[in-house]
Amino acid sequence: MSLSSYLNTKPVIGNRVYLHPSCQVIGDVTIGDDSSIWCNTVLRGDVNRIVIGRGSNVQDMTMGHVSHRTADKPEGSPLIIGDYVTVGHSVILHGCTVGDECLIGMGSIVMDDVVIPDRVMIGAGSLVSPGKVLESGMLYMGRPARAVRPLTEAEIANLRYSAEHYMRVKDNYLAESTM
Repeated sequence: MSLSSYLNTKPVIGNRVYLHPSCQVIGDVTIGDDSSIWCNTVLRGDVNRIVIGRGSNVQDMTMGHVSHRTADKPEGSPLIIGDYVTVGHSVILHGCTVGDECLIGMGSIVMDDVVIPDRVMIGAGSLVSPGKVLESGMLYMGRPARAVRPLTEAEIANLRYSAEHYMRVKDNYLAESTM
């Protein structure tokens, strides 16, 4: 695992967080309690901040990055991920906001200034275009991603279950690393 500072910023890691040895966490990155960052994931908070909430997991080969601040856009585009979010394998998240209890499917791309509210599922391989604001409780799929249908009650419950499952897995890894 590589934790690296950038200029005057360095990562802030919460309690009971699992960082796989191959991940890269750089600069202004805050990772909340009970979250996990998996194999070969890169979180590069160099020109803006990345904030990951509690109990979230960012899976293998994911890239999280940001857009810098400008005169026209003083806040730039930080990357904000809420609580109990599952980010699947090989996802690109760039300067977007993801609410609580969401699932971002494998291989998806979510671009600058996208807002994904709480309890949304993004189907594998989807592309969410810049600036798009999604609706809570929906399944989005495609390139570009479009609302397909409302999530069922079982799918909504599974969003939290998925994150909690990864919390149990990361606890197993943390237990092994202390042996």
